[in-house]
Amino acid sequence: MEKSRSGRKIRSVQILGLAGLPEIRPGDDLAALIFNRCQASGFLLEPGDICIITHKVVSKAEGAILDLKTIHPSPFAVDLSRRLGKDPRLLEVILRESRRIVRMDRDIMICETKHGLICANAGVDQSNIPGGNRVSVLPADPDRSAHRLVGRLRRLFKFHIPVIITDTFGRPWREGLTNVAIGVAGFDPLVDYRGEKDPCGYVLRKTIIAIADEMASAAELVMGKTQRIPVAILRGYPYRRAKMGSRALLRSPERDLFR
Repeated sequence: MEKSRSGRKIRSVQILGLAGLPEIRPGDDLAALIFNRCQASGFLLEPGDICIITHKVVSKAEGAILDLKTIHPSPFAVDLSRRLGKDPRLLEVILRESRRIVRMDRDIMICETKHGLICANAGVDQSNIPGGNRVSVLPADPDRSAHRLVGRLRRLFKFHIPVIITDTFGRPWREGLTNVAIGVAGFDPLVDYRGEKDPCGYVLRKTIIAIADEMASAAELVMGKTQRIPVAILRGYPYRRAKMGSRALLRSPERDLFR
């Protein structure tokens, strides 16, 4: 909490990008790489910091990278490739990672992943993958991945550091992409204002803020898609520790007006 010139307290947060990490490979200890980079660069983490990590490096470390040369497309994927103009092997991977196809139009597939996420191409991505003809898929269990990272970071840094794993999603009715939390561990991803009064005395009845999504989106300001900064540290937010993960952010079908 900072103070203005008038002496009034000002709430503020910092978002710090951790540059200089090496290319992540299958089997790498991602937490150790983060720790070593912090030590080498003098980037000192502090109690209260939150570590925000793009899923791409988590997928790489966990070996969630597929070579399209090894993929044999199904007849359905081949048929889709004619309609959508995409590589049938890529479509086969998307289908394997999907629970259902929500919408197809031109060259876009909106899918529900095995995790219950609604996103383009079931999170299958060809960007930032060296070697050509290779794609990344989402971690098998992003919350479990985040939980493991929290434990490993605690052992290395000697204090609790919550973790958010992010991916980039589109949004209905809005242009542009934004980052969201697909894996969370070590803190409550929601802030529930229900029952509290606003400054005018109105009792809030529905307001629950997806604070983990807001943090994930803010982290993109320092990460960038082409800057090779897959890790950011958010500092200054008074989070509440909790054991729930990102599944708390998924709206149940019976409450979802858009299904």
